[in-house]
Amino acid sequence: MDEIQSRMIELLPRLRRFALALTGEKDKADDLVQDTCERALAHLDQWKPGTSLDSWMYRIAQNIWVDHHRSRKTRGEQFQLDEAENIAGEDGRNVTESRLTLAAVNEGIARLPPDQQVLIAMVCVEGISYKEAASILDIPIGTVMSRLSRARQSLYAALIEAPHEPLPIAASTVRER
Repeated sequence: MDEIQSRMIELLPRLRRFALALTGEKDKADDLVQDTCERALAHLDQWKPGTSLDSWMYRIAQNIWVDHHRSRKTRGEQFQLDEAENIAGEDGRNVTESRLTLAAVNEGIARLPPDQQVLIAMVCVEGISYKEAASILDIPIGTVMSRLSRARQSLYAALIEAPHEPLPIAASTVRER
């Protein structure tokens, strides 16, 4: 048990990056990591020794996130008033352009189907191989490749269109990351 907990602790930075890529917000990512660890510890008997603990925990995080994503669709997005921050006062064209680009990328990712969002987070953000992603998600590697291809095409199209149409910047995308 102590060895597994130590391995879970070592996995936390990678799991947090994955969660941040899925949620797009530090607070929500931290909540997702906490929920993932709680569920993993509560259901440790379901993990099979000799299998990848990383993959098991990524799958737990993905399942929690997908469940939350589905419930958010039915309830609608909720924001806290203190999340709305004023960006005035920061100077620098590069900072503004970077934030706009990041907002466009975040919006593009948010518009992708959940299965593509998960793959973007795993492969492009976390650096997981196609083979490992296929194993974690229990899908063929060809499916991983085709979903990533479609996701990248959609993101590229969103970024190409972004300069022509001003994007509404949500308060959550303006916050320091």
